[in-house]
Amino acid sequence: MDKRNLAFGRVNFILLAVSMIIIIVGFILMGSKGSDETAFNPEIFNTMHIKVAPVVCFIGFVMMIYAVVHKTKDEEDKK
Repeated sequence: MDKRNLAFGRVNFILLAVSMIIIIVGFILMGSKGSDETAFNPEIFNTMHIKVAPVVCFIGFVMMIYAVVHKTKDEEDKK
């Protein structure tokens, strides 16, 4: 398969994978046991769940946008 026909280069795929991992980590940080009808769990309002996890997800989404718009240098451009 000819590499010139691919929409993304190797760096783009690596950046996409890293940003996807960061987003998944952010969603894992957001998750908690939660409350139910019998007991209230005050841990759902923890700083990690409310502030840190959404920032981590936002950074992952920004990195994903950068990975999509990042233009890789071709071998012909180097010559």
